[in-house]
Amino acid sequence: MRIKLYGKKMVCLLLTGILLLQLTACGNVQSGRYAQTGRETENDGPAEKGGAIAAQAADLMKGVKAGAVSGKKTDADFVLAMADFAVKLFQNRMLAEGEKEGENVLISPLSVMLALAMTANGAKGETRTQMETLLGGDLSIEELNEYLYTYVNSLPSEEDSELRIANSIWFRDRADFVADQAFLQRNADYYAAEARKEPFDETTVNNINQWVEENTDGLIKKVLGEIPADAVMYLINALVFDAKWEVEYNRSDIRDRTFTAWDGTQREVPMMSSEESLYLDDGDAVGFIKPYVGNQYSFAALLPNEGVDINDYMASMTGDRLVRTINSAKEEAVVAKLPKFSCEDQTLMKRELEELGMPLAFDAGAADLSGLGVSSAGNLYISQVLHKTFIAVDELGTKAGAVTVVEADATGSIPPAEEVYYVTLDRPFVYMIVDNATGLPMFIGAVMEISE
Repeated sequence: MRIKLYGKKMVCLLLTGILLLQLTACGNVQSGRYAQTGRETENDGPAEKGGAIAAQAADLMKGVKAGAVSGKKTDADFVLAMADFAVKLFQNRMLAEGEKEGENVLISPLSVMLALAMTANGAKGETRTQMETLLGGDLSIEELNEYLYTYVNSLPSEEDSELRIANSIWFRDRADFVADQAFLQRNADYYAAEARKEPFDETTVNNINQWVEENTDGLIKKVLGEIPADAVMYLINALVFDAKWEVEYNRSDIRDRTFTAWDGTQREVPMMSSEESLYLDDGDAVGFIKPYVGNQYSFAALLPNEGVDINDYMASMTGDRLVRTINSAKEEAVVAKLPKFSCEDQTLMKRELEELGMPLAFDAGAADLSGLGVSSAGNLYISQVLHKTFIAVDELGTKAGAVTVVEADATGSIPPAEEVYYVTLDRPFVYMIVDNATGLPMFIGAVMEISE
């Protein structure tokens, strides 16, 4: 169901996904770019700064070019699978043991999905089954490839509401590792991922960091400090979303107001006021939807009712409930107050992903990622998943970025209404940037506190 929206003006940048695969003694990296930016030929590299990446253009894998493939039309099964993955990942991150309660949380489920989906194309046996179940429920990786291919290519990109996605695979140039050509080809076909062969030295570190910075419009400047001796492959996904609010805030729309953090601490923060026309109410929380220019994407916020703890609220959330809440927005007059805020989050997701159902991929002895390639140095497995995000929301709009690194080793106007609803985000709330056509969140976060 497509959401019809009216609202204000926002700028949002979303960087999505790095997948780093490292081996106990072997490796393999690929690199690629999604359809929004246009498919590159095997000798085309990302836009350069200073020529560092251009110097490596000759190292691109020969013979791996994106071929013609058939996609699969986005349907209820795919939307539910994506929504379930997003909610489970966010719940696990928000409620993770050992995490400090009351801290702001932000993830990009689309980033993690794309990075792991590329990796799953090299998984076999029970390792593949676990990854398929977590990522797509009952969907096979072949079906997921087709769905994601269609979904990503259907995401609109316009002048004032721009979306660009890039995928890349980088692998170490060494004799004891041979990348699987079918694996490279599938990722080129469905994810427009190009493969880059590198020495995995300091130059490669600089090239990867530069690629990430360029493909996130500078939001993420550094993801690697060094490359471990056993690292052999990095799968990287970057997504940039840049959009303006449909209706801008005026200076007179901003007033200081008290925000009460999760721990009860109160602080005066700039609160932006607007009149919106889509009201959310799922029984346990109320909220609003605020569109970007072009009415293709929106900012959605959910404020748990008084007496409902935000952690309990998210613990009870399901993917189906979230999508139904977004897609069932009521056309009602809403006086919405949104605080200016920023958040930077970083987490290691190995434990979360193991708990969510894919432990085999992290098992050095039992993982079967042989579809990535073969190595004389040992078995391929994922050793860690790093997820890094950033968001800033102010009167001009939103800028957000996310990176996922998987490390593997071997070894407007309001319509008439009978009632006006008021939603003031002056205590912990959940927020999302959603694709209006499906209601799926491209990223999802929780504001628990607002610091100076």
